[in-house]
Amino acid sequence: MQQVIKDKIIEVCNKKIEQKGEGVGVSFYAFFKNKNDNPELLMEAAQWWIMEHKLDHFEKASKIKDLVNGVTTK
Repeated sequence: MQQVIKDKIIEVCNKKIEQKGEGVGVSFYAFFKNKNDNPELLMEAAQWWIMEHKLDHFEKASKIKDLVNGVTTK
């Protein structure tokens, strides 16, 4: 995944955790604007989320951060 989307994912996850605590969940769509202004980046992130990691629609923000940072999660 491109560094720009990794940075955005970490930023959004950190903000959600700060606001709602460690158990907060995030959706894949939390990292994108409602306007699809970069379809290539959206598809790259979708590939990572859906095909590579087989994640559910909502996942814990802390788990997503770990995956982006290359930390193995259970």
